[in-house]
Amino acid sequence: MQTISTIGLDIAKSVFQVHGVDAVGQVVVRRQLKRRHVLAFLQKLPPCLVGIEACASAHHWSRELQALGHTVRLMPPAYVKPYVKRQKNDAADAEAICEAVTRPNMRFVPTKTVEQQSCLVLHCTRHLFIRQQTAVINSIRAHLAEFGIVAPVGRRGVAQLLEVVADFDDARIPEVTRAGIAALGVQLRALKAQILELDRRITTWHRSSEVSRRLDEVPGIGPALATALIASVADPKAFRSGRDFSAWIGLVPK
Repeated sequence: MQTISTIGLDIAKSVFQVHGVDAVGQVVVRRQLKRRHVLAFLQKLPPCLVGIEACASAHHWSRELQALGHTVRLMPPAYVKPYVKRQKNDAADAEAICEAVTRPNMRFVPTKTVEQQSCLVLHCTRHLFIRQQTAVINSIRAHLAEFGIVAPVGRRGVAQLLEVVADFDDARIPEVTRAGIAALGVQLRALKAQILELDRRITTWHRSSEVSRRLDEVPGIGPALATALIASVADPKAFRSGRDFSAWIGLVPK
């Protein structure tokens, strides 16, 4: 069997597609693998270059394959798409990944560590809870406005509305409505408690990271932003300049 030098790995939830070529670009292997067989298959191969699209679970597989001695390169899916030669399917995607990973001008995504991904989970969860909190607050305000009950914008306004709901002597709110909004109040308090707990965990992670503490010394950057930067940016050297980095996070000239 010819020696495989480059592999395009199209990852999925259950069935993975492998496309491997030798040093001159001749196809050596093209096959599907069940998830449980992927590591066993690649463990038998000599160290080679493995390309993967930077999508869900890509960083996990990158770390696993690097532990086997392979060189792994993650690529944005948008950069791989031009190399798809025919109708899009798993086999065509794997072939495109295999070709794209060898391009000299391809830009790669650095692999995140377990610690970075763990911190990123905290931030993503907190962001989700904040969006849910906003949705619950808007629901409380909208429902009570239908009965002519409004309050000023801000936390104190929401607290005033919940006090009205808790007052069973207030005849403006029907009992059925009161039960529904009271449930929203319980949900709101639970979300606030969870957000505070996540803030505490993020602060603890910040104190344990020397790089995060250094970033915190920059004017305008606090623990939340410092930890988010470290979790999101695996390798700052991947950006050619500060302008490239600012464009990546969405800060571009109007």
